Amino acid sequence: MIDVAGTLNSGQAFLWEEHEGTWYGVDGQDVLAVDGSGRARALSGRGRDLFRRRDDMGRVLGSISRDAAVRRAVRRYPGLRILDQDPFQCLVSFIVSSNSSIQKIRSCLRRIAGRFGEEAELDGRAFRLFPDAGRLAGATAAQIRGCGAGYRARYVRDAARMVRDGRVDLPGLRGAGYAEAREAVMSVPGVGAKVADCVMLFSLDKLDAFPLDRWVLRALGRCRGRFAARAGALTPRRYEELHDEAVGYFGPYAGYAQQFLFKAERDGAGRGWA
Repeated sequence: MIDVAGTLNSGQAFLWEEHEGTWYGVDGQDVLAVDGSGRARALSGRGRDLFRRRDDMGRVLGSISRDAAVRRAVRRYPGLRILDQDPFQCLVSFIVSSNSSIQKIRSCLRRIAGRFGEEAELDGRAFRLFPDAGRLAGATAAQIRGCGAGYRARYVRDAARMVRDGRVDLPGLRGAGYAEAREAVMSVPGVGAKVADCVMLFSLDKLDAFPLDRWVLRALGRCRGRFAARAGALTPRRYEELHDEAVGYFGPYAGYAQQFLFKAERDGAGRGWA
């Protein structure tokens, strides 16, 4: 069972909307229509394993459920999944996510697509595709800033230019190891460890990426005394230590544990996703 609405509203992706029981989303140079079972139809006609049906969820859940906090989250969200998204759109999404609310992220990405993306239609509904790296690389920082990106506009433009020029081969990083992929993604100006982990987890097949933010830190404090004892500022050094410890504790599918903990913590605080 896949919880389509719960997964699409869990901080992983932002250009989705529901209409009469079908979820429609812009995924790079494509538009997807997802039914209640999680089956995706693509405007391009290409097959799309958006919800990672290829993952052995029995093995995944068995690996990460060694802690009571994760087990509670799994019981609460049995259909929660990790998404497999377009890497460039995912990179831009999490660059603009820094110090921003989900509502502002959605608004900014919609404006970027509206200003630079091509028109498309699926099921009689109009969409704007997300601009590819070449298109966005030609924009000025001022134009991107006008979409609501603020100080992140220059980072978005630089990311587009690096991808366009082949200095960062996002699709090629799917086959790379975690450390190599992380170094490449973090070579983009404005991309720190947390943004890199989000991009790797949600678009580059790195299920051992474990993004850390204030919500996940709170959740980790409920998991083990060792995590709780390190409460404080999330410095780069502390990020590395906690990331490595979390992966060592939850195993090769630690990214799934992170997503269950993140959603449970944020929902528990009454924060919305719209």
